[in-house]
This record gives sequence, structure tokens and C-alpha cells, in this order.
Amino acid sequence: MEVSAVCLSATTSASASVSPFLSFFGARKIRERGRTLTSLSVAVQETQAPTTDSAATTSSTSNSRGSLSVRTRFNSPVRRSSIDEVKACSDPVSALSRVEGVLQVQDFNIILRHFGESRRWSEISQLLSGCIKAKHGYSKATQLVKELQNKGLSMDSVTYGTLLAICASNNLCNEAEMYFTQMKNEGHSPNVFHYSSLLNAYSGEGKYLKAEKLVNEMKASGLAPNKVTLTTLLKVYARGHLFEKSQELLSELETLGYAADEMPYCIIMDHLAKAGHLLEAKKIFAQMKEKDVKSDGYSYSIMISALCRDGSLNEAKELAKDFEKKFDKYDLVIVNNLLRAYCNAGDLESVMHMLKKMDGLSINPDWNTFHILIKYFCREKLYHLAFKTIEDMNGKGHQLNEELCSSVILQLGQSGFPSEAFSIYNMLRYSKRTLCKSLHQRMFSILVRAGLLKDAYVVMKDNSQSLSAKSLEKFAMSFMKSGNINLINDVLKALHRSGFQIGSDVFSTTVSRYIATPAKKDLLLHLLKWMSVLGYCVDSSSRNLLLKNAHLFGNKQIIAEILSKQHGMSRKNKTNKT
Repeated sequence: MEVSAVCLSATTSASASVSPFLSFFGARKIRERGRTLTSLSVAVQETQAPTTDSAATTSSTSNSRGSLSVRTRFNSPVRRSSIDEVKACSDPVSALSRVEGVLQVQDFNIILRHFGESRRWSEISQLLSGCIKAKHGYSKATQLVKELQNKGLSMDSVTYGTLLAICASNNLCNEAEMYFTQMKNEGHSPNVFHYSSLLNAYSGEGKYLKAEKLVNEMKASGLAPNKVTLTTLLKVYARGHLFEKSQELLSELETLGYAADEMPYCIIMDHLAKAGHLLEAKKIFAQMKEKDVKSDGYSYSIMISALCRDGSLNEAKELAKDFEKKFDKYDLVIVNNLLRAYCNAGDLESVMHMLKKMDGLSINPDWNTFHILIKYFCREKLYHLAFKTIEDMNGKGHQLNEELCSSVILQLGQSGFPSEAFSIYNMLRYSKRTLCKSLHQRMFSILVRAGLLKDAYVVMKDNSQSLSAKSLEKFAMSFMKSGNINLINDVLKALHRSGFQIGSDVFSTTVSRYIATPAKKDLLLHLLKWMSVLGYCVDSSSRNLLLKNAHLFGNKQIIAEILSKQHGMSRKNKTNKT
């Protein structure tokens, strides 16, 4: 059975967003019934697959409580209605977008089986074409194709076209060449889409010689390059820094009427600017505006970004203002470039205006948005806003940059916000990464200096090997003087385990504090016994203070015996050392 009926839409959806099928299955591994992504296609082909009702019923050998639970879930009216809606819809992708939050893994399996039984191959093809922009899309696509082949489906030109597009999207030039050659060897004639996809794969590395050879081969086969082919070739030249050839090809595109929109100009401008030829990029931009080329604002976005990189901050800001006057269409890329321009120019009013606009248009910030804002707030010494932005970034699941966060932690600590600094430290700590040793030292010093000794103890307990002896000594004295008295013994034990040699001045301060708080006499008694076991000994002043206040312990003999034992252990240790 050929897959040509399956994948017709694949050739027209190379740049489509990820299919709801794939976004669902790519987001989590399917463990129910031992299924994986590759086994989905098998489920699609099962002509004897169970119906929705039978799938909802567990086997008679199952645990009765489990069976009841499964039946209850499958009999949910909302889920049943959602499944029926997708099955009946002529555009199941849009239906899935509406209801995918309701559906469970087994529901997707049911829908896929229904498509297979109904021979609705075009819907199944979207699972393959959806791999184009999915994470690890190439490996997922090849696994799916392998399963299709195992079920007797042979590769055809449309399947190869989709694989070529996936290779191009993932910058897999060699793999694209392999599929292109394999397709021709199997007797399939390449069409314009196949040539354009392979050209796109070449553009990733600027392989212009191979690209020119491919275009000549295409012409020799009787196929005329279209707008997509020539624009892709332009991208190959631009990425290969062949700007003279790029200009010549742009002129050809203009002559053919293929440069009515801004895309060809954007390609050249972007690569000129990134190669350090900002003046030439400006000329292309001016040329585009002079010819009144249709624009959605992306050319402005490219130039704003280029001006920011060049340090032409006021010019970038003015161009951003010009964009806002002319366009009311925004996306995340454009918003980030406008924000960067306003932030670099120090225009807080415009920054806040842009953030409000993002909220109004429901544009969600990405990793770049947060970093632009955090750096700006730090530069303007708006540290509390920087903290709130990091907090929001972490809450939305974005990976925090340790170097940037470390800088913010230092600035917050120096500006009198130690608690906020510690919050950022904990965000990094709980992100399950190995932090730089200097960050533990930095955080520890900030906390000790601010008197947040309980938090400092948390840092010390887990990272003592990353802390200097001097900072540990300062912490020990500070904690004995004003730390939580109920934690004093725990802190001393943690310091001892870390290898830190506790000095007599630390013990002297501890004894004085305990004596001043008679209610904690049991803690003092416990500490003195612990010291005796490990060979620590109080100094003479502490010894006299303890004997003077021995009545606090009810039996003076107890203190005398402990002190005698300490003295004996101390002498023994000194003898052993000599």
C-alpha cells in the first residue's frame, strides 16, 4: 500500500506548527499499555482495534477497584464528547487544539485507530509532518516511518518530501542528501518541493557550490525554479557571505516579481548585519522602503536588533518608535527586539508601555524576554524589579542562567535585600543543577553579614567544603552570640563534621550564652558531654564560669566530673600529638 494518499498535505505544511498529535505525544512518554511514540502508527493500522466502549472496559482478571476507576474515567461525558468531536470534524487538527487539554493518552489512541479504520490517511500524515518543528523531530519521524514500513507501507515521493523538510529544519544536510539520492534510486522523480527542501538543508551551512549544482540539475530536468526555490538559494548565498551574488539574485527576484514582500530583503539584511556590514544592511532597508515593499515589520525588527548589537542605541529606539506608529501586528520576536531597543536606551516608560502591550495582546514572554528585562533592571539599579522578574521567570518554568542570577544575588546583597538574594539562590539550588562553588561562598557571606544566621546555617550544612575557614569562623562566632539558641549544638556539630577546627573562643561564647539562659541548661550539659567525647576542652575562664554556676544543674558534682574528663582527654590528645 502506498502512502501517497496519506501525505499530500505534508508538502504544503513544511512550515506548519507542530501537530497537536505530536505536541501531545512529544510532551510525555506514553506508558499506558506499554506504548511508545513509534507504536502509535501500529495502533493506527490495527483494523481489529477495540472500539471506544471496549477500550474502556478492563479485562476480567484486573483488580475490581482499578476496573471501576478506568470505566469511570472513560465514561466521562466531557471526554466522550471531545473524542466524538475530533472524529467527526473535517479539520481534526483544529478540533484537537480545542479539546487536547481534556483528552488522555488512551483517547488519542482511540482517535488514531478511528482514522486508520476510516482510511483517513491525510490526518495521519500530519503526525509525520508535525515532526518538522518538533524537538527531536528527525528521530521521531524516522521511527514512525520505520513502523509504517513494517506494516507494509512503502515510501513514496511525498513521504520523502516530508523527510527532506524535516532534515532541512534540523540542519541535517547529509541525511537530506541521503534521502534525496535514495528517492531517485527508487525511481521517484524529484519535484520543485524536493529540490527546495534540499536547498534549504544546504542553506544551514552555506553550501553554495552544492546549491548551484542542484539548481542546474533541477533546470536540466525540465523544472523551472519558483519563488521558494530562488529565495532559498538566496538564503544559501547570504549564509555563505556571498553578498554580491545575493544582490544579483535579489535583482532577479525583483524582475520576476518574486520580491513583492520583505522576505528576500530580510534574508540579506540579517546576514549582512550579523557579518558586521551594518551600512550595507541599512542600504538594503532603505531600498526596500523606497520601493514600498510590503512589510509585516520583520525588516524593522532585524534592523532594530542590528542597531542594538552595534551600540547605536538612540537610532534603534527611534526605529522602534517608528515601527509602533506604522504597525499594529506584534509577535514575540518583534516584541523582544523593541524591548531590547528601549532597555538599551534606558527608556523605562517605553519598556513599561511594551510590557503592558504584551499583556494586552496575550504575548507570553520567553527566555530572551526575561533576560533582556533582568539585565536592564540591574543596570538601572531596580534590583527589586530584577528579583520579581527572576521569580516570574522561574515560576513559568524557564531555565535560570546561573551567571546572571549570581550577579543579581551579589547586587541584591549589597543593596540591602539579602532575603531576596537567598530566594534566587534557592531557585537555582532546587533546579537540580551543580552550582559554582563561589556562589555558595557569596551567598553565605551575604547572609552572615545580614544576620540571617539560620539561612546561613542551611548553606553551610550542605556546602561547607566550598566555604573559606575565615567565613566559617565569622559565622560560628556570630551564631554563638545571636543565632537561634536551640540550634547552637547542631551548628557546632555541623562545623565539626565539615573539618573546621572549633576554637576555644567559640566555646567560651557558647558557654556564656547558655549560662545567661538557665532554661537551656540541658543543652549546655549535652554540649559539654559531646566536647568530652571529641576531645574539645573549655578554656580556664569558661571552666571557672561553669563551676561558679554549677548549682544550676542541681548536682555540682556533674559539672566537676565533666570538666575533669575534658581536661584528661585534652592532656591525652596533647601527649598523642607529641
